[in-house]
Amino acid sequence: RENLEENTLLIQEQIRNVGKLVVTEGSFSQVYSYKDSKRFYLDVFSARKKALIVVNAEVTVAYDLSKLETRVNKEDKTVNITHIPEEEITINPDIKYYDVTQDYLNQFDAADYNKIKERINTSIQRKIDNSSLKSNARNRLVSELQKIYILTNSMGWTLTYNNTPIGASEEFEEIKM
Repeated sequence: RENLEENTLLIQEQIRNVGKLVVTEGSFSQVYSYKDSKRFYLDVFSARKKALIVVNAEVTVAYDLSKLETRVNKEDKTVNITHIPEEEITINPDIKYYDVTQDYLNQFDAADYNKIKERINTSIQRKIDNSSLKSNARNRLVSELQKIYILTNSMGWTLTYNNTPIGASEEFEEIKM
């Protein structure tokens, strides 16, 4: 016989307006094995716990366009992009625990679950750093910035980045962010 009680309370902490452009999304999967053992009574007895964890993480790379800094000079008809913000990476892991076993003297607690989640996030961050996700995101941002070039060019204006004129949309690919 099972008796389950649930109580939930939704607390809205903060709502804010953002101008983020999500340029790339990625999916990462990982099987993670966690083992921990403790020894007792002069290393005669040991107590173990272990878990098999499957992680499917959705990763997004975005740029906060509200932090994009521009200067407009109406006399010269130029739009100067002075600062392009760094990418923002968001990791949303879906963690599922399988085959969780524990001894009476060494049981899982909240600290273990937090440690596992922290290690998983670190591992996924390393995978992101070794993947092409960031370079793909930069290419997508350049593609979106080319639309600004097309707009300014069609109105007879000049687009510059750090006071260097951008004469053709292909020159965006040479921008070092």
